[in-house]
Amino acid sequence: MSRDVISDELWAVIGPLLPEAKTTGRPPVDRRTVEEATAWRFRTGAPWRDLPERFGNWNTIYKNVNRWAAQGMWEQVLERTRSMAQQAGELDWVASIDSTIVRVHQHGATLPRLTGGLDELQENRGRAG
Repeated sequence: MSRDVISDELWAVIGPLLPEAKTTGRPPVDRRTVEEATAWRFRTGAPWRDLPERFGNWNTIYKNVNRWAAQGMWEQVLERTRSMAQQAGELDWVASIDSTIVRVHQHGATLPRLTGGLDELQENRGRAG
């Protein structure tokens, strides 16, 4: 089994949470294929356009994932899997984050710092004198 294939056990949990396929219009894309393509994409960090051909048309996969996100389906999947992991005792909520690993985003690096610094010092000097 390759790393991007969703196990039957996990599919039994996730599958029922997916929206039903429409019965009219174009033939629906296999829901499991969409899930596996999504897992592959986020595991590799590759752009949608770089999905392997075995998953089908990248744009179709992207549109399904995007539509499901707007419907709140991914939150349901996260909540369901989180609940199962919590019940099985496999969830660890401990996290350690400090400034040595958390950095400001590149767009925030050049913003002015509004700490009160110089203005605050000027106000204190005027009152004391």
